[in-house]
Amino acid sequence: MTTLKRIVEYSETRWGRVFDLSIQLLIIASLVTFSIETLPDLDADTRTWLSAFETVTVVIFTVEYLLRLAVADHKLRFVFSVFGIIDLVSILPFYLSSGVDLRSVRAVRMLRLFRVLKLARYSRAIRRVHRALLIAREELILFVCVTLLLLYLAAVGIYYFENEAQPKQFASVFHSLWWAVATLTTVGYGDVYPVTVGGRIFTFFVLMIGLGVVSIPAGLIASAFAKAREIEG
Repeated sequence: MTTLKRIVEYSETRWGRVFDLSIQLLIIASLVTFSIETLPDLDADTRTWLSAFETVTVVIFTVEYLLRLAVADHKLRFVFSVFGIIDLVSILPFYLSSGVDLRSVRAVRMLRLFRVLKLARYSRAIRRVHRALLIAREELILFVCVTLLLLYLAAVGIYYFENEAQPKQFASVFHSLWWAVATLTTVGYGDVYPVTVGGRIFTFFVLMIGLGVVSIPAGLIASAFAKAREIEG
């Protein structure tokens, strides 16, 4: 195993820890400067400094990506791996927006936020989250499907109860979906609410179901965390 590979891929060595910590600090610094850029009253000198820091950051991240690609045993597998894609997406906005009117590529520049996902490579806790999600993926997919079905049924139900009384707020099943989301998730914004007796009774049952719906993912993920911890142990 080459020295470069030990440094880049293994944090157990001294220089490997230095490399990992340096990249983590740079990620955090780049996210902080990204937030500072959004301040409305920045002077020209500050914006110039932030732009220079962004350039240096991207160069370092690009070198890191190329180093990881160089030392990877299976280069194509690395390119299409989760972390490989995250590393690439975190630097792409800079190169795509160079020499282009940034007003037209703001959506692309938002991909810079993917840098926060780079921290997952260095966090054991975040890796455990990933493992837990993989363990519970089938149950979570089933939960999402059932939730979508409940949302649709709730939207249909409130539409038939409230359409005549509130034709503007509940003009269609699609209009009613917003009420279904706010009610089933127990958020209850209060901007759209039932006024008929039937609609209010129906809302009560939807709220009761919503309380159970909100608690299900927590139980699934907690159980998956326990299994992930056992695997690591």
